Amino acid sequence: MRSAIASTSIVAAPPHSGVDDVLGVLTGTLIASFGLFLLKTSSAVTGGTAGLSLLLSYASPISFSVLFFVVNVPFFALALWKKGWNFTLRSVIAVALVSAFSALHPRMIGDVAINPVYGVLFGNLLAGVGILILFRHKASLGGFNILVLLVQERLGWRAGYVQMGLDVVVVLAALSVVSTREVALSAAGALVLNFVLALNHRPGRYSAS
Repeated sequence: MRSAIASTSIVAAPPHSGVDDVLGVLTGTLIASFGLFLLKTSSAVTGGTAGLSLLLSYASPISFSVLFFVVNVPFFALALWKKGWNFTLRSVIAVALVSAFSALHPRMIGDVAINPVYGVLFGNLLAGVGILILFRHKASLGGFNILVLLVQERLGWRAGYVQMGLDVVVVLAALSVVSTREVALSAAGALVLNFVLALNHRPGRYSAS
C-alpha cells in the first residue's frame, strides 16, 4: 500500500525547453570557466582535459583558452561515436564557450592576487558546479569523461576509478612545471571537484530531462 501511494505521488518534472538548455549551457560554462580562471591565477592544475590544458599552458607560450579547445578535439570523435550528434554538438559548443570565457576573464578582471588555497579549492568547487549544470542540459566539457565510459564498456573497468587514475597522472605531471606545494593543493582541489560530482550526479537524482 505504501509503495503504491509513494509511486502515485511522484510527478515527473517537465523536460527542459530550448531556452532552458541555452541558458543552462551559458551559465554552466561561465561558472566552470571562472573556476578555471581561479586555478590558473593560483598556478594550479586539476583533473581532466582542463587540468592537462592548464599544465600545457604553464610549459608553453600557448594560452589556456586555445589549448583547452585543441586538447578536446580528439575526444569529440569519441563523443560522436558514443553519444551521437546532439550530445557532441552541445559539448563542442560548451568547450568553445569555456575557451572564450577563459580568455575574457583576465581581460575583465586584470591581474589579481589570490590566496592559493582559496583559489584552488573554490576554483574546483565552481568548476564542479559548472559541469553539473552542463550535465543537466545534456552537455559536457568532453575530454576524459568520454574515454572512461568507453573503457568501462569495453574492459569492464569502473569509470570512476579510471577517471581518478587519469586525474592522478595529470596532477603528478604538474611536478615538472610547478612546485610540490602547488601539486599538493591541486590534488586536494581535484578531490573537491570529484566529490561535488559524486555527491550530486547520480542516476535518478533529478527527474527533469
